Amino acid sequence: MLQRYPDAGEPLTCSPVTQGLLNHGYRVSTTRGSYFLKHHLDDSTGDRATIVRQHRATQRLQSLGVPVAPPVEDTEGGTVTEIGGRCYALHPWVDGLHRVGAQLTTAQSQRLGALLGAVHTGLAQVMETGAAQGRGPASPDAADTFALIDDLLDAARGRRPRDSFDELAEHRLVERRALLEQYADRRPPAPDVPATGWVHGDFHPLNVLYRGANPVAIIDWDRLGVQPRAEEAVRAAAIFFVQPAGKLELDKVRAYARAYRGATGAGAAELAAAVHRVWWERLNDFWILRWRYRLHDGRADPQFPAVSALAVWWTREYEAVREAFTE
Repeated sequence: MLQRYPDAGEPLTCSPVTQGLLNHGYRVSTTRGSYFLKHHLDDSTGDRATIVRQHRATQRLQSLGVPVAPPVEDTEGGTVTEIGGRCYALHPWVDGLHRVGAQLTTAQSQRLGALLGAVHTGLAQVMETGAAQGRGPASPDAADTFALIDDLLDAARGRRPRDSFDELAEHRLVERRALLEQYADRRPPAPDVPATGWVHGDFHPLNVLYRGANPVAIIDWDRLGVQPRAEEAVRAAAIFFVQPAGKLELDKVRAYARAYRGATGAGAAELAAAVHRVWWERLNDFWILRWRYRLHDGRADPQFPAVSALAVWWTREYEAVREAFTE
């Protein structure tokens, strides 16, 4: 791999980076510094053309002053190396820490909202405008979710040996079914406006690096795509600012959302519609349980207590959450 990057120096060590769910990453130390070697494994985003598009986007965003870590170019100016049918890319290593919302002050939360706004407005400048057309995905159908709940309940109840996670999963599934029955008429209508632009697609604490109080790099652009931008803003806030008990820190959400609206010009009505769609999405979402019971993959299990509690709390505090994003 490094033979294609002679300026990177000779390799000394290569250590796996444990964080990340979809791809593999390694910290490579060489005679000239440190690098992040990314092994693209996700079939939906791991083809060369898709990766090159991500790389070009980060290169252009960097020219606008957005903190990113574009890939290193090889001797021929390329950024993707294909070995054995798999794609790899070399990035500069960025020293930094991941910060969740509890570690951010209100002012830093405001800056985070402005940062995501800069990503969205920057992508609008550097990506092909003709490709940013189409409509957002249809909202989940509760009838499909009821069938999924029954399937997951059977799996949770039948697991041997059964542990406390399975008991919590059963409780949350039964609870969620009751909520969906109560709010089935609140399913958002099909969006009547096109998706508004290019988004990062996976903006959460593990994909933002901080040095001190300052964000220094937004990483992992695998999910770069066209979606309703305000929905990414709401999803990101629901990940950054969720507390272990499943509540959102609404004061920080309010500061974040005001900064995002100021940076993008998004109106209160757009954010309110996004809040409703993401709330409904969360009410119908069981991706962590799908991983555990269908794929036998428990890497996301630690996220389940807070994520599952959030859907319940958000339903109860729906008006307060909407106001935090819109006022």
